[in-house]
Amino acid sequence: MAGVMIVETRCSSPDELASYHQWYDEVHIPEMLEVEGFRSARRYAAADGETFLAIYEIDVDLRTAMAALDAARASGTRSKPVGVAVEPPPVIRFFEAIG
Repeated sequence: MAGVMIVETRCSSPDELASYHQWYDEVHIPEMLEVEGFRSARRYAAADGETFLAIYEIDVDLRTAMAALDAARASGTRSKPVGVAVEPPPVIRFFEAIG
């Protein structure tokens, strides 16, 4: 594994929670796993029940994965997020394996 991408999100409202999880699990993650270098994904819920974390394992150089993700976003073929809060915005970070 070359590294991981972590994404921290919140749902926009309690009424959207079921749709948010359905979109994330059934649409978004499969789309992400089509992007070059993204090989697996796991999701977690914080103890507060309001914050969610997705961890994507990446098996190519991080710059390659980031470029592939940018290209996928620019293609216009990605689904529109469902129920994802924009305030605060999602937090996205890439980490490179060091050991």
